[in-house]
This record gives sequence, structure tokens and C-alpha cells, in this order.
Amino acid sequence: MMRKIFIASAVLLFASPAFAQIDVKTKVKDATQSRVEAKVDDGINKGLDKAENAIGGLFKKKKKNTDTEKQTSVPNVDGSDTIAVKNFQSFSKYDFIPGDNILYFEDFSQDAIGELPALWTTNGGGEVKTVSLAAGHWFHMNKVDAVYCYTGKITFPENFIVEFDIIPDVEGDADFGYSLNLYQDNINTELADGIYPGEKGLTVTFEQGHWYTKGYDNGLDLDGWLQGESATNPVISRQVNHIILWVQGRRLRIYHRGAKVLDMPTNIHPGTKFNRLRFSGWSSYGTPYVTNIKVTTAAKDTRSKLVTDGKLVSYGICFDVNKAEVKPESFGTLSDISSTLKEYPSLKIKIVGHTDGDGDDTSNLDLSKRRAASVKNVLVSQFGIDGSRIQTDGKGETEPVAPNTTSQNKAKNRRVEFIKL
Repeated sequence: MMRKIFIASAVLLFASPAFAQIDVKTKVKDATQSRVEAKVDDGINKGLDKAENAIGGLFKKKKKNTDTEKQTSVPNVDGSDTIAVKNFQSFSKYDFIPGDNILYFEDFSQDAIGELPALWTTNGGGEVKTVSLAAGHWFHMNKVDAVYCYTGKITFPENFIVEFDIIPDVEGDADFGYSLNLYQDNINTELADGIYPGEKGLTVTFEQGHWYTKGYDNGLDLDGWLQGESATNPVISRQVNHIILWVQGRRLRIYHRGAKVLDMPTNIHPGTKFNRLRFSGWSSYGTPYVTNIKVTTAAKDTRSKLVTDGKLVSYGICFDVNKAEVKPESFGTLSDISSTLKEYPSLKIKIVGHTDGDGDDTSNLDLSKRRAASVKNVLVSQFGIDGSRIQTDGKGETEPVAPNTTSQNKAKNRRVEFIKL
């Protein structure tokens, strides 16, 4: 009887008009605190099954990826409660290492819900929203056949990394197609709606089931296109997809869902000086939600930073908001650090966590300490590093590297430092 009541409640909740602004999973858990975790999960899944046909938009039951969702309980080094760390097995060939200097970051946290982001322009419509699939503010690029351009210019170096989260809002297997344009625009044609803007550039298109890339030079004919294609780990509709582009000179690598999906040694025309970023798309069935857009420089060699400089600042250790669990996409960074520690067996380090200034000071301090301890536990349990070589600490928001006044500065302050002892 209790199960029937729970499922009925879940159906009513998912059908409500306010559903788009509610974190359903948290609400359900709050309402069923007396249940053990297994029964809660079972009830949620069954309730979602019944609710799916009654709701639209982004708010469908999210299928679990069993490879990346498995968890292992790892004892803390001080003997306190265990920290769950996600199984890194599916990321074992993930060689991406995030950059060490943030050039641009946007999570739309400073923009009001329902408004067009202040630093973006478009020839269509768009607004900032919240979604039930993930925390934070998301830019809904809700006009078909439109362009969405960041109004500022970014001085991209020769080697750089672009990351962003995107949720395609389409039903089932319906077709969709979105593009990220990185390009050289010396005359500020930000609202030009051509497929290949500026003088030169790179277009990365993610469609239902495929990736396409095209390096172009508008001063050349069609034979000047440099093209790539892949069907590995395509973007999934109605899920959060974290896409990574790694540019090294003319070379482009793309990473998604724990794997390198494309590697093109000559995908960019010589002499291209990127300075603009925009999204564009087409779809008869839906429009994308985008957030956490980050541009960084390519990282300096880990060995040099840690052994020679004595300090490595990393933006490659990933956590969910207000949580200490290390996410699997941190594999490349931690693997690189562990390799250095194995190469220098006498090397000892201290891991120090840092947060931005949002939230309570005491909570931030505690979170930073737990994150540092979680990183140590992963290095010990997943990479075989002797725990006696690693100390941990957390500074919370007390040592910012930039004022906590913008999204970009806050992103710089959210970091993990590895310090040689």
C-alpha cells in the first residue's frame, strides 16, 4: 500500500507546473526519510516510469550508466566515516588533462532567471533557466536556426581547451544538430548568421549519433575545408553531456563520456587566430541548454610543476556542487599526478582544497577539507599510492586567487593544490 501511495505522489509531483524549478530527487528523499535507500531508489524509478508519458521537456527519467555510476566505499585515512568514490574503470583510457589557467568561464549564475544573459547576444530568443537534471543556471538557446554569441573577445593561445555542459532538449531518437564555432573575427560580425563566421575558424557539430568537425578559411574555396567525423560516444538527448575540445596548434581532440572520440592532427588552417566563441543550431524538435563554459590554457607538464616548481594548481579534479566525491572525469589529472609520484618515490605532497566565497564560511572550510581527503583516498585506492606520502588540508574560501565578484573569478578560486613537502 505504501508503495502505491509513493508512486501516485511521484506522478502528481512530476505533472505539476512548478516541476521545472524543483529538484525532484531531493524533494522525494526529504519526503521519505524513514525509508532505506534501496526502497527510495526503487520507488523513484517506478514513479518515473509512470510519469514519463505525462511530462515533456528535459524531465524524463535519466538512465544510469552502470560503468561510471558504480561506487566503492574507501576508508578515510584518519579512520573516520568512509567516502564513496565512483568507479574509474570506464575512464581508464582517458588521457585528457585540464588546463592550469582559466581564460574565460561562464555559468550564468549572475544572470536572472528568465532573462537573456547580459554578456551574450543572439538573433533569436533565449533565457536563463533552472532544470531538474542538474544544479545551476542554464542558458536555454530556445530559437531554432539562431546564433548565440559571447559579446566579448577571448585571446586564445596556440594551445587551449574549451569545455561546456549541454543538454539537447529533444524527444527520444529525434534528430538534432548543434554547433560550437571558434573563429577569428577581426571586424566584430557577432550576429552574422552564416554557418562559418569570421575570416577563419573551426566548427564542431554534434548531431544525433555523430560528430563533425570543419576547419575553414573563408578566403579559400570549398577545397580548403579540413574535415573530421566520428560516431564514438555521441551526445545524448535529455542528459547532461560534458564536451571537451583540446586544441594544440592545428590539432583537435574531442572528449566525451570518458573517451577520446576524435583526434584530427590537421583540423585547423595554419595562422588561425581564434578570438570569438558562439553556438548555433537547428532542430525541428528541440533546443539546447548550455552552461559551465570554460576556456583554459593547456597545462604545463605535471612533473615540472610539482617536482621543479614545488606546486601544482589543478582545475581538473571535478566534484558535484557542495559534494566531496571525486568524479570519474578527474581520471586523467589524477593518473598524471600518480605517475609523477611513482617516478619519484621519495616525493611527498600535501593536497589542499579551496572553494569560492559563496555560502557559509564554516561549511566551505569543511567541504574543502573533505574534498582534499577524498582526492587522497582516490590516489591511494585507485592508483596505489602509499598514503603515508600524502597529507591533506582545506582552506575553504580563505585564500582566494581572485576577488569572488564574477563567475570567472569564482571558478579560479575553486581549485585543488598539490604542494611538494
